[in-house]
Amino acid sequence: MSTPRIWTIEEANALVPRLSSLISRQLALASDIERCWQELVKAVESPATTPDQLLELARSGSELARARERELSEKIAAYESGWQEVEELGVVVKDQRIGLCDFYGRLDGALVWLCWRYGEQAVEHYHGLEAGYAGRRPITAAKRRQLLN
Repeated sequence: MSTPRIWTIEEANALVPRLSSLISRQLALASDIERCWQELVKAVESPATTPDQLLELARSGSELARARERELSEKIAAYESGWQEVEELGVVVKDQRIGLCDFYGRLDGALVWLCWRYGEQAVEHYHGLEAGYAGRRPITAAKRRQLLN
């Protein structure tokens, strides 16, 4: 595993506008995928017990079912590619459903997560590497001074 990038709070906050835009697109794609899935279920008009069975029925079904399956496949590919784009920025995606992302930071010499959630204007929380979202703490002025590379 390569050494992770260690972010300053300023570097992480500078990325927030771009990250917000990317996550917004991803959440919209997730809604589109759900819509396409529901349309595919209607187009197939046959009971399927698993997603794989539904996709197989769609591929051999009506033109409408095949079109819905292609649209769904394209949306899923775009969705997967979008999250890869986010991760290539050096951000660790923790929860795709809510746009929860972490950046490695260093506080008093120890690695921590600088924690940001879609909709927040800036990175204003951190937590220990094992603590998770529930362990988020605000980045106070005193902590901000301690967040160094």
